[in-house]
Amino acid sequence: MVGLSYGAVAVTSGFAWWFPVLMGVLVLAASSEFLFVGIIASGGSPIAALLAGLLVNARHLPFGLAVPDVLGQGWRGALGAHLMNDETVVFALAQDEPERKRAAYWLCGLGILICWPVGAALGALLGSVVRDTGALGLDAMFPAVILALILPALKDRPLRRTALAGAALALTVTPFLPAGLPVLLALAALPLFAAKTKKEAMR
Repeated sequence: MVGLSYGAVAVTSGFAWWFPVLMGVLVLAASSEFLFVGIIASGGSPIAALLAGLLVNARHLPFGLAVPDVLGQGWRGALGAHLMNDETVVFALAQDEPERKRAAYWLCGLGILICWPVGAALGALLGSVVRDTGALGLDAMFPAVILALILPALKDRPLRRTALAGAALALTVTPFLPAGLPVLLALAALPLFAAKTKKEAMR
């Protein structure tokens, strides 16, 4: 359903039907793809959209450190790195035995590699027919999923304060900066979380 939403939103934002499908295969990262499309659709520059997507995908660095034993070598390692996302890492880490961990990672990753572009293609087809995605609620589907994912993490007070500081900063500068830049500037709140976490660890 999220892939359906992505394809429909991309097409109604002015992109060709094949663009979300191609991005779904080559990028395979829902959050950065949605962010890229959203920034471009709101009038932001491609450079700002690209930087925002790269920053969002920077979380893959610790992911790779968490599951180095499931990626393999050579072309398998390259494909395994491409399949890396929140879901594949979570499913892999939930397994205790190495073989089950590897199987969970690859089955989940290959499933997403197939379902995500197919969902985007169906969404693009739907978006070309129904131009108002808001009428079906498709434009709100991905933000709702992201909100559901981050709500449990907001129980942590330092993280909650950091998120609120970043959101307040983005809202404050939105009227004065080009589209896409407020999202990047909101990341300036991250040092607050790092400093607070370090301070608590030293106690």
